Amino acid sequence: MEEHPVICFRDGPVGRRAVLVGGPEVADVVSALIGGDVPVEQRRTRVAEMMCLRESLVDAALAYYAEFTSEIDAEIAARQLAADKQEQLWMRQQALLAQ
Repeated sequence: MEEHPVICFRDGPVGRRAVLVGGPEVADVVSALIGGDVPVEQRRTRVAEMMCLRESLVDAALAYYAEFTSEIDAEIAARQLAADKQEQLWMRQQALLAQ
């Protein structure tokens, strides 16, 4: 907590998640920040605007991610897996309706 004072943790159905105090999950910020088609030098500002955050909070999420990369990457991967599964289920339902 001393190294990352604006990070706290929430428990939920998928376990403990790192979140910005009074804000979104770190994984949400990182997902918006890493990759994409926005030039690197504009990403912090873009994410701050998009998520209605101060850039200092975007920086705090990035600092946490730098130290606990595997934790956040695992959370992002689990989210993607769940989303892919739901999409496949939806596609199967649509195929059944078309019969």
